[in-house]
Parts: sequence; C-alpha cells; structure tokens
Amino acid sequence: MHVGLAVYGDLEPRSGGYLYDWRLAEGLRARGDRVDVVSLPETSYPRSLGHNLSGRLKRELERPFDVLLQDELCHPSLVGLNRRIDREYPIVSIVHHLRANETTGPKRHLFRAIERAYLSTVDAVVCNSRPTRAAVAELTDVPGVIAWPGGDRFGSYPSDDAIVERAREEPFEVVFVGNQIPRKGLDSLVRGLSRVEEEWHLTVVGGAADPEYSEGVRALVRENGLADRVEFTGRLEEEALADRLASAHLLAVPSIHEGFGIVYLEGMAFGLPALATTSGGASDVVTDGETGYLVEPGDEAAIARAVEECASDRDRLVELSLAARRRFERHPTWDGMAGRIRSFLETRV
Repeated sequence: MHVGLAVYGDLEPRSGGYLYDWRLAEGLRARGDRVDVVSLPETSYPRSLGHNLSGRLKRELERPFDVLLQDELCHPSLVGLNRRIDREYPIVSIVHHLRANETTGPKRHLFRAIERAYLSTVDAVVCNSRPTRAAVAELTDVPGVIAWPGGDRFGSYPSDDAIVERAREEPFEVVFVGNQIPRKGLDSLVRGLSRVEEEWHLTVVGGAADPEYSEGVRALVRENGLADRVEFTGRLEEEALADRLASAHLLAVPSIHEGFGIVYLEGMAFGLPALATTSGGASDVVTDGETGYLVEPGDEAAIARAVEECASDRDRLVELSLAARRRFERHPTWDGMAGRIRSFLETRV
C-alpha cells in the first residue's frame, strides 16, 4: 500500500502528536507499506489558510497514493486544498485533539467552524481516544476508528519491588513532562504545590515553547519562595528522562485539555500515578482514585489535595503506583496501534 502522510514540517517525534504520526509511519513501513511524507510549511494559523491556494501543495497531494493520511492539526492548510485536488484515493484524518477544544472565546467558534468544514472533506478519521472520537462526532458523522497511542517508549522499567521501595523515599518527588505552554497547566501545578504542607520537590522537564509563559511560571516560583523546590531541566534525552521518571513518585501534567496524553501512560510504565484533568482523553487511561487523579482544569485546591494524599500516606501511594503499572501493562503497544490502523485502512482503500 502506498500511503501519503501530510504533516507540518518534518516527522521528527518531538511531541505527542508527532510521536504518534512517526510511530504509525514506522509501523506501516514495517508491514511492507510505502509511506511518503508530504511536508506542509509551519507558520501561523492565518498564514496556513493561505496554503489552500498553493499550486505546489496541490501537486504534492495529487500523487498516486492508495490512501492519504492527514494530521488534523494541519486542517487550516487543507480545508480548501482537499476540495481542489484531483484524487482517486481516500483521505483519512488523524485526530489528536481538536484545536477548538483547547481554546476559549471567539477563536473557539472560528476554529470549530473551520474544523467542521475540514472534516467534511475527509472520508474517515483515526482518533487517539474515546473523548476525541466523541468530539469529532459532534462535528461530522464521518466513519472512524479509535487507535490508542502506545506507552512502551523505553527499554526497561523498575520492578514492583523497586516501585514499592521508592514509594517510601523522601522527599516526595513530583515530575512534570511537557512543553511549557499555557495548555499544559504548569502554572496551576505550581500554585497547587504551594499549598502543600508535606515536603516535596518538583522537576519540570520540557522546553520553553512559549518563552513569555515560561518566564511567568518561573516568576511564580520565585514569588512563592519555591526556588529551592522546583528544578527546570529543559528537554532531556530518553535515558535521562527515564532516570527522572524512575526516581519520581507522581507524574503531574494538569493540562487544560489533552486529546489523550501519552505522557500519563509513559509515567505509569514506571509505576507513577498520574495527576491529569477531566478535560479531554486522559480519562481513557487515568482512573480517578485508582491509577491517579482527575481534577478540573485550573483547580489548584484539588491538585494540592492529591499531592497531600500521596505524600502523607505512602501505603496509599504504593496502592496507586502498582495499579498504575498494571494499567500500563494492559494497554496496547505502539505496534498494536499501527496494526489496528493498518487493518482499518484496508477497509477504506
């Protein structure tokens, strides 16, 4: 099968969505398929809308594919192009999360209208979670499949005995993994932690993708006298990240919205309960009170209560940690994700 894959920029696994697309491409290639990446220019949302008039991109998309996969986050560049291209193949959109669902105010209505128009041009969708699939269903009745991301990124994981032993260690270690952008809720996490009476330490892993926001978080840390309890590491290579996850007690990424949140599952592989929010797809992997905590976005008091419970009751932490590990073990692998999508594509071509 000759598969096209339209993404912004290159296909380096630099974030959750790109990791998903990259893993899918590798999985299809391992099954004997040819996957050609169609690279769309990365630019602002308004400028991306101008791509719909591009003759070059139109020709790129008119190659003789058997199926064209499109990352839904490219929708502003494709909403018009999909109507213009001369094609005999089906278009299948990979939906990580809808742009409208991470936005408020007038922009939300604009994004929702453009995404609705874009989804009306595709023949099927691949969604990364049940909540993402439900969000798409509100805009279109296009057929689709749910293919959950894998969490088996790392080569080795601590044993149950090591997880139990780690749960007794001091101080209580919280790790945040993600880009420092408003959607990830790092500011809410810092404010929540400032209310916690137990001893704790926070490691922030991830780049300052939004420098103004990142500096605001650092100022928040200083204003609350937390400079000696919060460490900013920037992005880490895989081995160093694995070491951080292996030494932590709780993974906390209280995002305003996540289509799924691969990092929650990756943390669970190390026996880390996840502190996530009720908005988006985290509920597909995090069960509140069993494998972690689901709080309302921005609920700093709930964040503080969750951390207090784990830090003050290490028997409870052990229970959550082992349940998180079992949840990871039951979850499909990345290869399983690719196989599920491959089977779905066979029904479309």
